[in-house]
Amino acid sequence: MLYLGENNLEGEIPPEIGNLRELDVLGLSDNYLSGEIPREIGNLERLEVLSARHMSLVGSIPTSIFNISSLTAIVLQVNRLSGKIPDLSALSNLELLNLYGNSLSGNIPDSISNASKLQILELEGNSFTGLIPNSLGSLKFLEQLYLRSNHFTTPDSTIFHSLQNCTYLTVLILSFNPLNCTLPASLSNLPKSLQYFEATACNIRGSIPMDIAGLNNVLSLDLSANELSGSIPAAMGNMRNLQSLVLSENKLQGSISHQLCGLQGLYELSLADNQLDGPLPPCLGDLVSLRRLNFSSNKLHSSIPSRFWSLEDILQLDLLSNYFNGSLPTDIGNLKVLTHLNLSRNLFSSDIPPTIGSLTDLQYLLLSHNGLEGPIPESLGDLKSLVELDLSDNHLSGLIPKSLEQLSYLRFFNVSFNGLEGEIPDRGCFINFTSKSFMNNYALCGSPRLQVQPCKSNNRQSNKALLHVLKYVLPIFGSVIILVAFVVVYKKWQHKSTGKKPTDESFAGEMSMKQWVKMSWSEGINGAGDSSIVQEEDEYFVVKANCISSIMELALNCSADLPEDRMEMKNVVSKLKNIKRNLLNNIRQN
Repeated sequence: MLYLGENNLEGEIPPEIGNLRELDVLGLSDNYLSGEIPREIGNLERLEVLSARHMSLVGSIPTSIFNISSLTAIVLQVNRLSGKIPDLSALSNLELLNLYGNSLSGNIPDSISNASKLQILELEGNSFTGLIPNSLGSLKFLEQLYLRSNHFTTPDSTIFHSLQNCTYLTVLILSFNPLNCTLPASLSNLPKSLQYFEATACNIRGSIPMDIAGLNNVLSLDLSANELSGSIPAAMGNMRNLQSLVLSENKLQGSISHQLCGLQGLYELSLADNQLDGPLPPCLGDLVSLRRLNFSSNKLHSSIPSRFWSLEDILQLDLLSNYFNGSLPTDIGNLKVLTHLNLSRNLFSSDIPPTIGSLTDLQYLLLSHNGLEGPIPESLGDLKSLVELDLSDNHLSGLIPKSLEQLSYLRFFNVSFNGLEGEIPDRGCFINFTSKSFMNNYALCGSPRLQVQPCKSNNRQSNKALLHVLKYVLPIFGSVIILVAFVVVYKKWQHKSTGKKPTDESFAGEMSMKQWVKMSWSEGINGAGDSSIVQEEDEYFVVKANCISSIMELALNCSADLPEDRMEMKNVVSKLKNIKRNLLNNIRQN
């Protein structure tokens, strides 16, 4: 045995090494050797293991090496070797052939069938072409077959038939080859021993056969980036040992079957970039082993089932670009170990729950292009691991919390196209952000480099006071609005130039106070309101006046004589939110 691996050796392999006739193991791996492999190595007639990986060897593989019948392992991975694989007729004892990561080309020679003891064949990352030979099916001891990233084809799907004879096969990696085939209906005839099946980006078309559920020992199945169509077979829920299922970037349609919830050991589930629709099955919340879930870029809709937020051990959740709606619940805080959360480009319309600040491992929080309202929670400042925070294109209001300055790892921040106001924080991570992070908001102020107005202590105090009432007081204390409205009316009676009061004869007969308010309000905001609330010289006079008119109209609707005619409080809150939204949009447009 001669093992010289990991010794920082340089130069070329000397041809004199062929004089070591009794050598059975030659290990040269992980050095800085270059040049060609000397053909004199073929003189080592007792050699069993040749390992020369992770170096800079060039040229072709000497035919003389493949004439050493005693060889059990040839490991030449990650070099710069070129040319074709020599004839393998003499390698009857070969168990491992690893040529991964070179520039080899040509076909796999049919003589590979003579290497009848071969267990592991790694040809990944080369430039091999032609059909995958059916002769691979004669390798009855084959356990692992890696053909990834070449130019192999199998247009008639014969490879799946020939490999049925490889009864020990556990790994089948075909990804990134232009196979140009369909999955045969008899796919389940592949060896029952198969555990890892990967065929990413292979130009596979047609549907996923129902028969695939027969591969019930498979742990990982990846058929992503193909042309697969039709629905996901519900029978796949019977693949009880499955831990990773990746079917993204296809043309799959239909709904997600609740039978997939039978995959209790599932660690990863990716159905992204398809044409799936319908709601999420609530039972997905029972997949307690799930760590990565990606349903992005589909047509899924409805609210997210409450059971979904009980996946306490999930690490990555991506629902980007669907039609999910409803609110973000406080239960989102249950996902304690979450690192990636992407809910962007949906129809969520609630406040951001403060409990999201308890996700202290979160690195990516992406909530852009929704209808989220209310303030940015101060608790986001507790997300110490955060790298990206995108809240752009929502209806957020209020201030940017100073607590976010503490996020020392934050590299990307975007709150553009919202209704935010006040001073932009200028310390910590905010030193590195540009104007793009803050553009198109209501009234942000700060440094000139951010292309916003400079902050002034008395800047638009009346506007801020009005907006404060609209954002915080009115939605919570809807009933107080009605009382305030009538106080304003009463004040109007006291100061009206006519001097009329509620005891005036104008109120005799059938005219009630409410009727007088309604009649006076039709004359304009100063008909029944206090002129000190808003004056014609005020900035945004029309916008403010319309807002107050809408509030007063809502107050009148809430004071109907009969209880059954009065608006329910939940509808009052909804109306008030619409009034607020219209006010912010009108001010922004002006």
